Amino acid sequence: MKTTASTTTTASTATTATTPAPRRPADAAPAARPEARVPWSASCVADATGALAFVVALPEGLTGGHLLLRQRGGGEEVLLPFTATGHGPLRAVLPGDTPLAEGHWEVHAQAPGGEPVRLRPGLDDLRALVDRDPEGADAVAVHLPYTSKYGNLSLRTWLRAPHAEAGAVHVEPGETTVRGRCYGIVPTPAAYAELRPAEGEGEPVRAQVTGEGPDFRLRIAHAPLLAHGPRQWQVRLRPEGEGGPDIRLARLLDDLVDRHAVFTYPATVHEGLRARPYYSGANNLAFRVTAVAPAADPAG
Repeated sequence: MKTTASTTTTASTATTATTPAPRRPADAAPAARPEARVPWSASCVADATGALAFVVALPEGLTGGHLLLRQRGGGEEVLLPFTATGHGPLRAVLPGDTPLAEGHWEVHAQAPGGEPVRLRPGLDDLRALVDRDPEGADAVAVHLPYTSKYGNLSLRTWLRAPHAEAGAVHVEPGETTVRGRCYGIVPTPAAYAELRPAEGEGEPVRAQVTGEGPDFRLRIAHAPLLAHGPRQWQVRLRPEGEGGPDIRLARLLDDLVDRHAVFTYPATVHEGLRARPYYSGANNLAFRVTAVAPAADPAG
C-alpha cells in the first residue's frame, strides 16, 4: 500500500539547526542489508508538533522526486514530495500526526523515473522534541531518525492510542515512584497499575495509582517483586480499572531513540536480590530483579 502524506501544515515551522548533534545509533534495531553508497544524505529537523523535515543539502538529480518511507518487514509505503528552498536544498516534511505503524522504517530518495535508493544520515536538530506535550491528542505518534547498523538513515516509530507517558522516576529504599500523563484517556478512581512477568508466566503484582485529570502518580513497592526472585517485569497502567484499557507505560515524547542505553536508575538490594527500574530497547518502562553476586573471597 502506498500513500502520500500532506506537508502543507508543518514545512514552515521546522527550524534550521544552529548546533546540530550527531544522530544516536539504535543498537536494538534490526539490521538492514548493506547497500551501495549513494550521493545523497538527509539531515532531520524537528518542530514542536513532532513534524520532521528531511533536508537534502546537495540534491542534484532529485528535483521533482520524492522521499519514500518503507516499513521494514511490512508492505506499507509513504511518499513525501521534495520541495525546493530557493536554489539550495530540497525538503520533504513528515507531519507529526502521521499514523505510521509502530516499528522501523527505511528512508529512501526516489529521483523522477528512477528507483528508490537508501539515504545516508546527515546531522539532526531534534531539540524541539524534548519534553513535547501533544495536549489533547487522542493518539501519540512519534517518529525519530537513527542510523542503522550499515550506516543508512532510518526511522523508529511509535503509535499508541491511548498512551501513558512516563515522566520522573524516583527510586527510594523499598519503593519506586513514577509520575506520568495519559493521552486519549483520563484515569478514574478505579485506576491501578500492574507489573507482569515479561516471560508471560506467573501472577501480576498490583501497584497503587493516584492523580488528578490526565496526570498520575504510580507507587511500586519492591517487596512483592523481590518475593518472586529473579525476574523481569513489564509495567502497565489500567486507567479505568479491570474492565478498561490495558496500556504499556513508556517514555516516548523526547528525542531519544533508545533510552535503555542512556538512563540507569539506582537499585534496591535486599537479602541477596537487586531490584531496579529500567527502560527497554523500545522505551517501555520495566523492572528487573536479579541475584546479587556474592562478594569475592579475599583469600581466594
